[in-house]
This record gives sequence, structure tokens and C-alpha cells, in this order.
Amino acid sequence: MVHLPNQTDSKKMDTIEQWIRDSEMPRASMSHQIMNKIGDRTMSKSKSNFVRKTLVTVSAAAVLGVGVIGTGFVSPAMADALKKIPGIGSIYMGISDERLQTAIDQGIATSPNLSVTHDGVTLKVTDLLYDGTVLKFAMEREGVELSSVLPRYDGSNDGVKGYIETDKLTFLANGKEIKYTGGSFGEVPGKENTVHIEISEGLSLPDQFELTFQSKVTQIEEPFEFKIPVKIDNNMLVLKPNATETDGKFSYTVKQLEITAASTRLILDSTGDVPTTPEQSSGDYSATMVYYDIVDDQGNEINQNRVGFFNSAPETEYHVNELYSAFEATPKSITIKPYTFTVNTSDWKIVGASNGIAGDKTYLKDLELTIPIQP
Repeated sequence: MVHLPNQTDSKKMDTIEQWIRDSEMPRASMSHQIMNKIGDRTMSKSKSNFVRKTLVTVSAAAVLGVGVIGTGFVSPAMADALKKIPGIGSIYMGISDERLQTAIDQGIATSPNLSVTHDGVTLKVTDLLYDGTVLKFAMEREGVELSSVLPRYDGSNDGVKGYIETDKLTFLANGKEIKYTGGSFGEVPGKENTVHIEISEGLSLPDQFELTFQSKVTQIEEPFEFKIPVKIDNNMLVLKPNATETDGKFSYTVKQLEITAASTRLILDSTGDVPTTPEQSSGDYSATMVYYDIVDDQGNEINQNRVGFFNSAPETEYHVNELYSAFEATPKSITIKPYTFTVNTSDWKIVGASNGIAGDKTYLKDLELTIPIQP
């Protein structure tokens, strides 16, 4: 695990940002640092907080090139080849070939390839995904040679032309401000001049609307504005099982599941003291909050988009609203598998964390819960 030396907050942020930019693949072992340092950094925006949790779990996946989506068909071989291009198109991460084709057919995955140029700098929206629960898109920058797309945390890039200003993003649907409570904005490891933007919490949009996205670039007065028509066949499967599982003082209730061709959302409430192992109760170590893996009836696990760590003992109440990757096909049932990580209370490092591995999981088998999906 990478450790931070004694630094000011500004220097710590720069160190973390440089690690991210130098990484070809995501570093899950740094996610507790990223979530607690960068996660505290909000984009100033009226009536919403756009939390910058930069690329905690983003990896390379499929991208649909110019004209491909317009054809209405992507062969399995092509989709597989596209997903293997390093760092490209990771807004489609975790979507199987079959699900990707379904997403295309339903208008969920599109490739606008719209570009706007001002003062020699070009921004291009290459790929967009909206499935009724999450809105995300990829944007590329051209025309300037800079080491990053986003300005540095300490303001050392002030006065330099070409950085995308994270606190000056505007999202409109049919001319009205899009309301949301959470999302992410980050650069893509291994893919220069590319950012991914995601609105994933508190989103309520119709199935058809005109998306207007405005972005500001440093030292360029005129905003970059994109107007993108969005129209989807919303076949989202929404379940409200209100199913509860209890072990000792801890219990959780699954309030809602949302399943689409492109994503899965789990919403639940938990209460009570987190179950602990003898090691986690020793004083030198502690359990984290409870996290939740999801597997289908065939034992296939879907990936959680982001896993956040916090430098403190777990609380006794949580409202969990998390996005996961899509199932390869709609399952007959799913099983929720709660687990915790173990942290060292002296520095809150995750036990077992290394590059590409978040840490050693302790599964809470007595809290597993199976929920039927199909009759």
C-alpha cells in the first residue's frame, strides 16, 4: 500500500492526483485516501454537491467508435475487441456483449461525437450512457499539450489555458437544471486528455429529453456547450422487497433494487453495531462499515462501482445507495453477501490491501439474503 508522508493537505492532494495520473490501471488500495481527501472536495454548484471521487474503480472497457452506434448493431467480436482497448470507453465497464447490444437497441448507450472549439481548444463528447438511474459520458480534450485535464488542487495551474474547470459544470434537461445529489468527475488512467463525468445519485429524468451540458475551460471566456438528444426505451426492473436480515444487534433491510441493461442499483438501510471477529475486536484493529457483494443465481458476482473507506470506526446507522455493474442477463434471484474489511486503528490502513485489491474481506454469512427476481 502507498502511504502518505507528513504533508500539507494541498501537497497530499497533489501527491494523490499524481499517483492517479501515473497509474495505467486503478489502484483500489488507495481508495481510502482518495475517498477521504478528494471525496471532501466538492464542486461548487447551487442546489447540488458534485463530489469528486476521482477514478476509484474505473478501468478499461468498451468504446463505440464514430458511426458504430448509428448502425444499431455491434457484433460480439467487435464489442469484445473494443473493450480490450486500454483506457478507452470505460463508461461501458462491466457490460457484457449481450447487454451492450441491448443498451444500444434501447437507446441507453449512444455515441454523440459532438465537438466544440474555442480559442484553439476542442472538447468532444464521445460516448454517453443514460439508463434511467445513472447518466455518464466521456469527454476528450484536444488542442493543448498539458500533463492533465483538470487543474491542480493547490492552484499552481492558475493562468494556464486548457484545463477543464470542475466547479463550473452545468447540466440541463429541456432547459431546466438537472437536480442530483452525487456523482463523480475524473481523468482516465492510461488515456490522456479524457475525462468521465457521472451523475449517479438523486437523479430524476424523463425517458426523452434534450441534454444540455456546459463546461468552462481555463483562460477561455466562452463556455463549451453541447446539446444532445436523449431517448431511451426504459425497461428498468424495479423491485421493492423490503426484505430484512438480522444477526445479533445488526440488521439491514433491502428497500429497492433497480436492474437495467447497463447497471444495477442497491438501496438499503442498516442499523446496529457491526458484527466483528475476535481480531477486529482486539483494540488494535476494527471492522469497517458493512459492504455488500451481489451474486446472481449462477454465482456470478457483479462489481460495485466505488467502495469508499473512512478513517473512523463504523457508525450504527447507514443508508446505502450504491451502483453496481449490470448482470449478464436478468437473474432468477440474487443473493446479497454482506462483508467488512479490517483496519488498523493506528493509521486506518486496510488489512490485505495492495495494488488492485481493496483488502481482505470478512463475509458475514449469517446475514446473507436471497431475493427472487423472476417468478
